[in-house]
Amino acid sequence: MTDKTVAKFSSKDVTIAPIENLYAGFFKINLYQFQHALFAGGQSATIRREILERGDAVAVLPYDPISDNILLIEQIRIGAIKSKQSPWLLECIAGMTDGSTDYETVVKREAFEEAGLELDELEFMLSYLSSPGGTTERLHLYLALTDLSQLQSGVYGLETEGEDIKTHIISYSEAMARLASGEIDNAATVISLQWLALNRERIMNK
Repeated sequence: MTDKTVAKFSSKDVTIAPIENLYAGFFKINLYQFQHALFAGGQSATIRREILERGDAVAVLPYDPISDNILLIEQIRIGAIKSKQSPWLLECIAGMTDGSTDYETVVKREAFEEAGLELDELEFMLSYLSSPGGTTERLHLYLALTDLSQLQSGVYGLETEGEDIKTHIISYSEAMARLASGEIDNAATVISLQWLALNRERIMNK
């Protein structure tokens, strides 16, 4: 039988010592030392965790419901080189929020910088924690309904940020085939395509 009860504990059941900064560069790493309530009662011993303070991010999947096409971007992701033959990945447009909570404005800025797109109609999909055992990062995902019929593939990105980004316009069916084959395997893009698969009929009938 499935347990449908809500979480027993909250953040009030965690005691955190003053957070210590261990490294501050392109990313920041902080040391968390904490105790937490136990399911059997009482308190845990002190736990030490180095946490990546990456900041929050947004991602957007541009979709043309008339042509049933999707825009994805391709760029190098050095973290993929350990486990993939090629570290050039097909992804959603994405970027850091830099502390802003005006996520739609960040989405529009990133879409223009990374794909030359000017977006108007955005639909919030969901937000998720990328890897809460090791980072505080939360991603906010959006679908952009846009006309891709006149858009040509090109190369975009900010040289000042070391970006070299190529756009690809592919059909929905091709995107789902690449997802099924495992070629598309980065979390934000996987989740966005799966969300589109669940909502595509509603979106096409708007």
